Amino acid sequence: MDLYFSPLACSLGARIALYEAGAEAGYHLVDAATKTTQGRDYRQINPKGLVPAIRTVDGEVLSENAAVLQYIADCFPKAKLAPAAGPERYRLQQWLSFIATELHKAVFAPLLGRNSNDGARDYARALAAERFDYLNAELSSRDYLLGTFSVADAYLAAVLNWAPYVKIDLAQWPDVAAYRDRLAARPSVARAMAEEMDLYRQAA
Repeated sequence: MDLYFSPLACSLGARIALYEAGAEAGYHLVDAATKTTQGRDYRQINPKGLVPAIRTVDGEVLSENAAVLQYIADCFPKAKLAPAAGPERYRLQQWLSFIATELHKAVFAPLLGRNSNDGARDYARALAAERFDYLNAELSSRDYLLGTFSVADAYLAAVLNWAPYVKIDLAQWPDVAAYRDRLAARPSVARAMAEEMDLYRQAA
């Protein structure tokens, strides 16, 4: 399989998941500005021009974090990155949706966006307080979102990594800060972040 990514973008979550699974995969850097990868128009692979996208072992292309991460988890069941069935499977989908809509798009996209106006940023910061209050309460009684590490944690690791760049101090939410530190201590997360930071600096 092949992962299409941009350094330190949300696609970092998929890299973390692949490392957790011990998967063999190709990694193809996408220039977010030019929408190219290895000199090709990336939109020929993913018409949306966004990362992540993954080319499956069957040659299909999947996009969107929830689908990509669930695919990785299902390909490597021994890694236990997703519940096999039952209520916890749906709870995983709940968390993937929350991270995508309530944190990634609602909070961080406006704060990171160059074209966001002050009103949009102010609203995003107010929303951030509410969302992190909720997350802090949820993490007060468990180490990971589902109790054990899952692809939802891989996605959230990528999203929380943006907090310092938009001046969100996670120390305001002690259980979130402790969770971030637990994630950072995992070998898969540390390796993925270090490699993508190097790529990010090379591209800067």
